Amino acid sequence: MVIVPKKTITVSDSSNEKSVEFPLLDGTLGQPTVDIQSLSPNMGYFTFDPGFASTASCKSDITFINGEEGILLYRGYPIDQLAEKSNFLEVSYLLMNGELPTSAEFATYEGEIKWYSKIHEKLRGFIEGFHYDAHPMAMMVGVVGSLSAFYHSEMDVDDPEHRRISALRMLAKMPIIAAACYKHSKGDPYVYPRGDLGYCENFLNMMFARPSEHFFIDEGQYMDPVAVKALDLLFILHADHEQNASTSTVRLASSTGANPYACIAAGIAALWGPAHGGANEAVLSMLEEIGTIDRIPEFIARAKDKDDPFRLMGFGHRVYKNFDPRATIIRKTCHELLEKRSTVDPLFELAMGLEQVALNDDYFVERKLYPNVDFYSGVIYKALNIPVEMFTVMFTIARTAGWVSHWLELMADPSRRIGRPRQLYTGSGMRDYTSVDDRGGA
Repeated sequence: MVIVPKKTITVSDSSNEKSVEFPLLDGTLGQPTVDIQSLSPNMGYFTFDPGFASTASCKSDITFINGEEGILLYRGYPIDQLAEKSNFLEVSYLLMNGELPTSAEFATYEGEIKWYSKIHEKLRGFIEGFHYDAHPMAMMVGVVGSLSAFYHSEMDVDDPEHRRISALRMLAKMPIIAAACYKHSKGDPYVYPRGDLGYCENFLNMMFARPSEHFFIDEGQYMDPVAVKALDLLFILHADHEQNASTSTVRLASSTGANPYACIAAGIAALWGPAHGGANEAVLSMLEEIGTIDRIPEFIARAKDKDDPFRLMGFGHRVYKNFDPRATIIRKTCHELLEKRSTVDPLFELAMGLEQVALNDDYFVERKLYPNVDFYSGVIYKALNIPVEMFTVMFTIARTAGWVSHWLELMADPSRRIGRPRQLYTGSGMRDYTSVDDRGGA
């Protein structure tokens, strides 16, 4: 979409009395954006914005966030409507194509996902080359990156159909690779995907079944529908989140025209960081540190003490200044899943106790430090028997839908430019080289 500026903003330089007008761009929603592309050639300055917190790095039609009002939209659809009425595969189609599919389009799409839900047998050998206790995210980075070797000669980033097939392959293969990495770490035989199971059911089956049996959870119930629903919902909520660190990494790598599988591998590496995809793992670590319900007041007091380094993980959000809309959605499912369990893990009792304190304590309410999606997702993954080291892998499966959508959008943009941020240099000024004999010292 071409944006025609309706207003301008004037920037004046008092040192030379020079003024330059910059277009003020209005998107469909959100704050106006100053187009500063002409700042350097006209005024000789760069902007300084660590973390790019005030910089729009691209135009995108995919996701919109209003952190002040707790709004998250996928292609214009509120996240709560999609969570209630849709499923992850339909949401992934929406993100990639811009519109919800008709029944015929969805049937074709689902069939294609199942068709590409196979990995080359040679890839199994690659997985088996990792040490048994390698971190699953390290394996994911390596294995997904290696797909660029399997699908290189047939890849043409300038061909829309080739791009579409690459996106489908990545979305289809990610849960297969993730489950295979887990099986390798356990020393268990691999379980192949089944054509009669849905996306989330297939993943759970590949994770926990033996080759000759179904996956079961709690008292032998095959494919517990509450468990499948919880996983599907988490995948929807984590599918995309605007220009976050990993998505920006994918777009930056993609701007060079690199192989898409390598670009997604770069996104996985960025997601691995504890400040990004590892937040729900940190929630479990915090709960284990607290230990028991009777110690909650002690840790609440520590969280309020600005001189204490302890922080409550999974509360508040950098983007959402009011509440995390995803947490509001997933809270109900979290409680449903925990209530269905025949035995209650003390860790879950602790989590729910901490939730109640935070929701009713004036300190947290006034500061809007509500439980976020990472708090509930960590608890849900634990309830589904997902190992803690696999939590970020789960995030990877879901976020692949967003990554490939942004990759498709960028590659279809005729004005695509290679990413090249500037810097504020603070090193030494120009100086002359001296020989080692002239540098002094013994």
